Amino acid sequence: MRDIALVAFLFAFIGVGFRKPFLFVLCFCYIDIVAPQRLSYFLINSIPISLIVFGLAIGGWLVFDDKRDTRWSGRQVLLLLLLVYCGITTIQADFPVEAQDKWSWVWKALVWAIFLPLTLRTKLRIEALALIMLLSAAAIAIAGGIKTAAGGGGYGALQLLVNEDFGLYEGSIMSTVGISIIPLILWYRRHGTIFPPDWRVSLFCFALCFACILLPVGTQARTGLVCLVVLAILSLRAVKHRILYLVGGALFVAAAIPFLPQSYTQRMETIEGYQSDESASTRVAVWKWTWDYAKDHPFGGGFNAYLQNHVRVHMAAGSYDPDAPQSAEPIVYEDQARAYHSSYFEMLGEQGYPGLALWLLLHGVGIVQLERLRRRYRHTRRAEEQWIAPLATALQHGHIVYMVGSLFVGIAFQPFIYMMLALEIGLSTYVRRREKESGWRPLMARPAQVPARQGFPGSPPA
Repeated sequence: MRDIALVAFLFAFIGVGFRKPFLFVLCFCYIDIVAPQRLSYFLINSIPISLIVFGLAIGGWLVFDDKRDTRWSGRQVLLLLLLVYCGITTIQADFPVEAQDKWSWVWKALVWAIFLPLTLRTKLRIEALALIMLLSAAAIAIAGGIKTAAGGGGYGALQLLVNEDFGLYEGSIMSTVGISIIPLILWYRRHGTIFPPDWRVSLFCFALCFACILLPVGTQARTGLVCLVVLAILSLRAVKHRILYLVGGALFVAAAIPFLPQSYTQRMETIEGYQSDESASTRVAVWKWTWDYAKDHPFGGGFNAYLQNHVRVHMAAGSYDPDAPQSAEPIVYEDQARAYHSSYFEMLGEQGYPGLALWLLLHGVGIVQLERLRRRYRHTRRAEEQWIAPLATALQHGHIVYMVGSLFVGIAFQPFIYMMLALEIGLSTYVRRREKESGWRPLMARPAQVPARQGFPGSPPA
């Protein structure tokens, strides 16, 4: 019955979508993040639902949507260059068959990131995309938070809706994403209009933030703890009462420590000494192998080039696992075909120095552009523009947290971050278009007789 209901909903949605093509865009974002077809037993699994909605979204925009005020950004050009370069390295990959498997979804993530900003013509659309991203991630975060609060979890043991490590359903990846969306959740609590701020919205947002904080505990992902610390430091820029914030944070940590599972605290202690942990020691060895590999293959080996690695790991005596046999002698073992476990080394090994440079430039420019928006609009007194600086700050903090988490997780092509990039590009192009068409300049006084406007001349409906 669940499969039949999903099919019926899909056809009904298609009928409505031809009248409002942006609904196809939001639907694909939800499908790409949550992958609801994987929750199905048999029927939806046999239908390429993602590809169908992908085609409907682009086709609906081309045929029905208003494109008079669309703008291209330099970051979209960078995304196009990265797409072309990845296509070339895929053709010349060391493992052509395995490279094609990854390329089959990477190209869609990149094309979608190039296309998505073209649809973000209004504030309502920008907010709708942010809301869909939050609710889609929330479907996974809430499930993980409830299971963690009920005493479940464990490294590699916490199941997030589906019993497989796919996309955001992998513990370290979801922990990174969960922490990175907390600033966006708090932004929506204050500036959202689709669900106007009230006590119910605030309660849901705070509960969702708490569920996201529980994810690193339930998954026991060290990456999540690092991301949480980085977010706490970044938040000092945005809070008004910093001393109160620091004292409250310290009290929260002190109160939470007694309730943390012993296995979690023991695993977090391995951050200080990676050589006594097998997983961390292997990662460092793979990174060294990738660095040496890039010296001989400066243009990379294509997707999944790690399959050829063979590393020799020297691990110090001792283990964070109290049940493991203890030894005073160092442990030496060999491993092969181990994943990069770092987006930076993933790009270096698969796309070489040019691909890594493009990738770093893409994210670096985005973070700098958000900082420019934050500074230009943080002191505005116009009510219709007071959401811009907080959104730029939230996206910037989330982006930085994601990039820090990427140091320890191979998520260079995770679709979620490219949707976040598209949201950032859409915000920038919307603001530039608004300034140009209204003739307004930030930090310049307007004549007193000019009333505050809710939009800008020529602003189309959502």
